[in-house]
Amino acid sequence: MSTRTLISPAQLARPRGKRLYWLTFGLVVTVFTVVFLGPMYWMVSSGFKDTQEAVATPPTLVPESFQPDNYTQAWNVMDLAGLLGNTLYYAFGALAFQLVLDVAAAYSLSKLRPVFGKAILGMMLATLMIPATVLVVPQYLTVLDVPVFERNLLNTPWAIWLPSVTNAFNIFLLKRFFDSIPRELLDAASMDGASPMRTLWSIVLPISRPILGVVSIFAIVGVWKDFLWPMLTLPDPARQTLNVGIYSLSNGVPVNVLIAALTMASLPTLIIFLIFQRNIMSGLTAGGLKG
Repeated sequence: MSTRTLISPAQLARPRGKRLYWLTFGLVVTVFTVVFLGPMYWMVSSGFKDTQEAVATPPTLVPESFQPDNYTQAWNVMDLAGLLGNTLYYAFGALAFQLVLDVAAAYSLSKLRPVFGKAILGMMLATLMIPATVLVVPQYLTVLDVPVFERNLLNTPWAIWLPSVTNAFNIFLLKRFFDSIPRELLDAASMDGASPMRTLWSIVLPISRPILGVVSIFAIVGVWKDFLWPMLTLPDPARQTLNVGIYSLSNGVPVNVLIAALTMASLPTLIIFLIFQRNIMSGLTAGGLKG
């Protein structure tokens, strides 16, 4: 059975068909490149301009007044080293909790088959239909006075870590991948005397590296790009994240220096994506087929 495409192989083999194909392909690639990389180029180049040129209309394509010291000034004035350290601490803490608890939940739903497991998974997925802003008030009241423990978690890392622990989307991705692992492999481990925990640690996790990489990237980027929740729960300037700290310190800072700070704040997530983009695609499609 041949694959159906917009251009048949016979048309593509003709000179006119080849020219039309490559012309369309080049046009589409060019348009998408401009749309996606254009704003990024404007942000990076504006960080090298002086204040007047950065706000000029229309903007200049190439900086006429090249000032690389803007990035050094932004690093010092905005205290990006401290903000970056705080953000990394919160991001990798959330990653550690998500890997432990989300993997345990997904493995239980997939392989241990608890009572009402499907109902529990359905209710978890139903939470994805609730807008995140609707949950801000109840979550804030919870961290303000944690039930039972009666603790105030504001200005602590727990205010960031606890709400991000049970991520329904990540649990669903992990469960789909675990469902694709042959049951015979786990039965063989059980016949050899391996407990469910040993099976998870020695068999399931080593072959789940693609999806674990995807979940890790989602966890880090989720904390990195969040703004509203850290602004509410981390009012202490010494504990703020990159996004909140740059916003708090932006008053009185020249526009070109502010843009340079935003550029440096965006680099870590861009680097992570460029390095692990193949892992993202392979992890998202890994559990699509069984066998």
